[in-house]
Amino acid sequence: MATPSPGASGHSPAPGAAAAEEARPYTLVAELTYRCPLACVYCSNPSDFYRHRPELDTAQWLDVITAAEALGVVQLNLSGGEPLLRDDLEQLVSCAERLQLYTNLITSGLPLVRSRLADLRDAGLANVQLSIQDVTREGSERISGKVSFEHKLQVARWVKELRLPLTLNFVLHRDNLAHVPEMIALAESLEADRLELANTQYLGWALHNRAALLPSAEQLQVAREHAAAARRRTKGKMEVLFVTPDYYAERPRPCMDGWGRRFMLVSPTGLVLPCHLAHTLPGLEWWSVRDAPLTSIWQHSPGLQAFRGEAWMPEPCRSCERRGVDFGGCRCQAYHLTGNAAHTDPACALSPHHELIVLARRSGQTPGPPVPLRYRRKGSETRT
Repeated sequence: MATPSPGASGHSPAPGAAAAEEARPYTLVAELTYRCPLACVYCSNPSDFYRHRPELDTAQWLDVITAAEALGVVQLNLSGGEPLLRDDLEQLVSCAERLQLYTNLITSGLPLVRSRLADLRDAGLANVQLSIQDVTREGSERISGKVSFEHKLQVARWVKELRLPLTLNFVLHRDNLAHVPEMIALAESLEADRLELANTQYLGWALHNRAALLPSAEQLQVAREHAAAARRRTKGKMEVLFVTPDYYAERPRPCMDGWGRRFMLVSPTGLVLPCHLAHTLPGLEWWSVRDAPLTSIWQHSPGLQAFRGEAWMPEPCRSCERRGVDFGGCRCQAYHLTGNAAHTDPACALSPHHELIVLARRSGQTPGPPVPLRYRRKGSETRT
C-alpha cells in the first residue's frame, strides 16, 4: 500500500460518520482482466494495461466475491477487458450462484463458443450483456479495430437459444447516432430483452477521441426521439434505455450512484475502487484485497472515503439542493478536464468550469473533415 496522503485536491478526505454508515454496496463490478481482443476508441482500460499484472488468481477472486456478498452485495457484474479470457470464469459464476447473487456477464462475445455459454448458464449465469459497435460490419470494425460483427450476432442468437436474458449495448457517438433506428430493429430481430443506447462518456480513450466522437445536439435529439418511440412501442417486450452524454445535460448524473456508496469495483490486480477510472486520480491511496480484508477496505480505505458523502464538496455543490441526488457528478471527469478531482463536475451548468463543456459542444457542431481515431494497442497507439 501507498503511504496515506490527502485527496487529489489536497483537501483532507474526512467524510462524516453518516456518509460512512449510509455507504453499503449492492453491486460488485469484478474487472477480471484488462486484456481484450478489441481496441475500441472509447475504451476505459488503461493505455498501459499490459503492465497491470499479475491479475488476481481464482482463489483470490472467490474470496472477493464471498466477502462482497457478506457486505450486502446482491449483484455481480463480470467485466473487463474481456472476462471470457479468464479460464476460471465458470468457477466464479458457480461461486456467485451458491451465494445467490444475480450474475451478469458484460462481454464483447470474443472469444465465445456455444458450449462454453451453455456451461456458464448451467453454472448459474443470469444475464448476458453483449456490446455491438454498429449495425454493419464496416462500422463495427472501424470502432472496435477488429472484425467481429457477425460473431457478435451469432453470440446473441446463442444467448436466446439457451434461454438467457439478453441485453444489447450500443455505445453511441457522432458516426453511429443516425443508425439508432437500425439498432432498435436489430435488437428486436434478435429478441433482446433490454437495449442500452448509451452515449459515449468522454473519459479514457473516449476523451482522446472526443473531437471525432462528440455529436451535435441535433443528432442527439433525433436519436432520442427514435428511442422514445421504440420505448413506447416495445413496452412489456423489450426495455429501451437511452443515456444522454454528460456534455448535453445541464446537471450531472450521480456517477456510479455516488462515490463509494452503492458500487464497488475490484480491478484485475486487486485495487478496490468506486469506478473504472478512479485509479487515474493522483494523490489518492487505494487499498488492495491482496493486503487487507474487503470489509475493512470498504469502510476505511482513504481512496473510497475521499469523496464519499458531502463533506468534501465545494460550492456550488455544498449548498445545492441536488447534492444528495447527483453527489457532485463525476470526480474523474472533474479531474481530467480541470486538473482537480474536487471541483464541481464541469458538466453541471453551475460549475465555474462549465465553459470547458460548452466549448467542446461547439466543436462537435462545427462541420469539417473527419478527425482521425486513436486506438488503444498493447504498448503503442495507432491512428486511422
